[in-house]
Amino acid sequence: MFIDKTEKETILKPLQVVIGIVERKQTLPILSNVLIEKEAGKIRFTATDLEIQITTTIETKAGGSEISSITVGGKKLQEIFRILPDQSKISIETKENKALIKANKSRFSLQTLPAQDFPKLNNQLTDAKKIVLHQSMLKKLLLSVQYAMAQQDVRYYLNGVLLIIEGNKLKVVATDGHRLAFNAGVIDGNHEKQEIIMPRKAVTELCKLLGDTNESVEVEFSTQQVKMIFSGINLITKVIDGKFPDYERVIPKYSNHLSMNRVLVQQALQRAAILSNEKFRGVRFVLTEKNLSIISSNSEHEEAQEEIETDYHGEAIDIGFNVNYLMDGLNNIGSEAVVFSFGDPNSSILITTPENQEFRYVVMPMRI
Repeated sequence: MFIDKTEKETILKPLQVVIGIVERKQTLPILSNVLIEKEAGKIRFTATDLEIQITTTIETKAGGSEISSITVGGKKLQEIFRILPDQSKISIETKENKALIKANKSRFSLQTLPAQDFPKLNNQLTDAKKIVLHQSMLKKLLLSVQYAMAQQDVRYYLNGVLLIIEGNKLKVVATDGHRLAFNAGVIDGNHEKQEIIMPRKAVTELCKLLGDTNESVEVEFSTQQVKMIFSGINLITKVIDGKFPDYERVIPKYSNHLSMNRVLVQQALQRAAILSNEKFRGVRFVLTEKNLSIISSNSEHEEAQEEIETDYHGEAIDIGFNVNYLMDGLNNIGSEAVVFSFGDPNSSILITTPENQEFRYVVMPMRI
């Protein structure tokens, strides 16, 4: 018996940890599988797509004492376990090239592939640097910039987040060429400057897996790989080899500032977005003495206009933006107040918060 009478939840939880990187359709069939390894009192689950690998281990008394391993279709296994009644006792038996799953009066027979053929990532962490920080801090930093990552851009170095460790700070930057998000947090120690670009998929998985806790996460990073260890999870990812844009040059310094209630602007943008052009998603910010107008229109000549009272006393400005980009930034800011800083109608907008002096979000203007 590979696994004998173990509660469904005991196996489903670690399976859900690793399953996020498993694709149903793969060039290599074994990449659709999860590697399950059993040894005395422990069961280890591993998934990989050759760029990123996630492993998690559980302790169990129901695993038997012999050492054995199988690989089985990850998504199918997850669906089977998910739909079984709660508190079901599950047994898995291996017979030739099949995994036989029994639970209550249900029986499933799944194809397996040889465990020795599973392509684990080679360790490339020689001379790796190491930092330790709270999971909640790393999660907060990544969430504050991840929406600005590019998706499948030919400029491959934009399809991820730049991590900079320098002195006692961890800085994170993401850009897709139309907007840029920057944040930083204080870490222990005094470190030499090191930069790596972590791929989009690894960032997305970390945002899901990291907890909102003060439990630690160990981060090891070299020029080729990053390894994160936290809450019984071991995540290894290749890094993107490329030169990230000079983000400091993109972040402007302006003298025109407008402090606003974040939710108020958010709701006004949501309403204006309804009648914006479906393709270009443009809205105009018309800023005059003590007033902000948010205006949108579409190809059917429909128009929406929102008026917000302000304490603005600077020059009048009429400037267009992609409403989705503005909403992304506001949706990922935790603070009540936001500060919009403007240049001229052809310049980008800078969004900051009084609560976090490090956070910067820059959105390029668009012609409307």
